[in-house]
Amino acid sequence: MRRRVFIKNVALGIGVVSFFDNTLFAKENSRKFKVIYDFELKNEEKSFPAQLWNPLPLDINYQKVKFLKFNGNYDNSNINTNNPYDAKILYAKWNKSNTKKTLHLEMEIETTYRSVSLKVIQKASEANLPLPKDVSQFLETTAHIPTTGRVKEIADRLIKSETDAFSKVQALYDWVTETTFRDPKVKGCGLGDVNQMLKNGYFGGKCTDISSLFVALLRAANIPAREVFGIRLGSSDFSKALGTSDENGFANISSWQHCKVEYFIAGAGWIPSDPADITKLEFVEDLKYSDKRVQELKAKFLHSWEMNWMGFNWGRDFVLYPQPEQFPINMLGYPYGESDGNVLNYYSPKDFSYKITSKEIK
Repeated sequence: MRRRVFIKNVALGIGVVSFFDNTLFAKENSRKFKVIYDFELKNEEKSFPAQLWNPLPLDINYQKVKFLKFNGNYDNSNINTNNPYDAKILYAKWNKSNTKKTLHLEMEIETTYRSVSLKVIQKASEANLPLPKDVSQFLETTAHIPTTGRVKEIADRLIKSETDAFSKVQALYDWVTETTFRDPKVKGCGLGDVNQMLKNGYFGGKCTDISSLFVALLRAANIPAREVFGIRLGSSDFSKALGTSDENGFANISSWQHCKVEYFIAGAGWIPSDPADITKLEFVEDLKYSDKRVQELKAKFLHSWEMNWMGFNWGRDFVLYPQPEQFPINMLGYPYGESDGNVLNYYSPKDFSYKITSKEIK
């Protein structure tokens, strides 16, 4: 589905739930945050044109979005989903001038702890229902997600004689969480280039690297899977390693982008998972994989998400609209901007520049 939706017509609320989505929620575990974006695009020249593409939250059953304020001195703007993944993107354009290029956005987001019952998953998996056509996109190879060759060899070796989908997922998840590790030297969330990881035999990285490896293995095993790009919003109930805030619930989240995973089992729907946070917990708290806390989180994140986080999209290797200087873009978890035709450093909020803050509403 392709469409353009101008900002004055943005729907405030929740999207349509898939027939196959049997996600179980605990209503008392909902949280509400006020999120503020402030942009001032930079350039060494006094007079320059600029463009901005910023990912917006998904309208979906585990998060409700309400837009509060939107203003700036842009010359035109829109919200569009003109891409193969229906990723919702705020686009703004400034004509050449010597004025500051500013944009301010405020939103309120209510998230709900997301978990799918193991009984539901196992029952659906044993039924071995056919996959619906609308998930076939998430079995395909992309520039960064291979599904044949070395990744297929590894997947086949790990799943051995397993026949039901969830047993395959568990085998692949066990290997990914045990084999990968967090490398703090990797910039941002990492590139999620599985071909390069397998070529080098180096399984260190950040959340996109680890999530993409899991997704590639799942697709190679004929299990639809996708990365979900988003940003942490506040404190974690499990560990400060997975999100924190001050005593008033406030946090500067400008560099808190985080990538999770979903895999699909017919009859159970899209199931949340987060293998990368297992490695982050190990690294930040200096724990071994066999540690009780690590194994506890590993068991939780096989089929759940902690929702001190909001999701943007699951787009990989696609072209933004209108077409920018850099295309296709690897992923859209960060703001993407161009100043006088030059790509701004989205890994550096100060140089870009942008600031994203979150305040939990009790």
